[in-house]
Amino acid sequence: MNSQRAKEISESGDLVQVVYNKEPVYIQHVDEQTETARIYPLDEPNNEQTVPLSSLHEK
Repeated sequence: MNSQRAKEISESGDLVQVVYNKEPVYIQHVDEQTETARIYPLDEPNNEQTVPLSSLHEK
C-alpha cells in the first residue's frame, strides 16, 4: 500500500478493510518518512505494532 492511500484510510471516518498477514487491521498512524504504519488487529486493540506499508493490503 502506498503512503498516501494509507494516510487517507487512517484519517477517514470510514472503516476501510485493510489486512496485514491475512488479518483485518486498523491503521492508527502513517509515518511517510519511514514508510511504516502503526496498526492493530480489529479484535485486539491492545496489540499495536509498527509494520512496513508494503505489508498492508486493501480489500
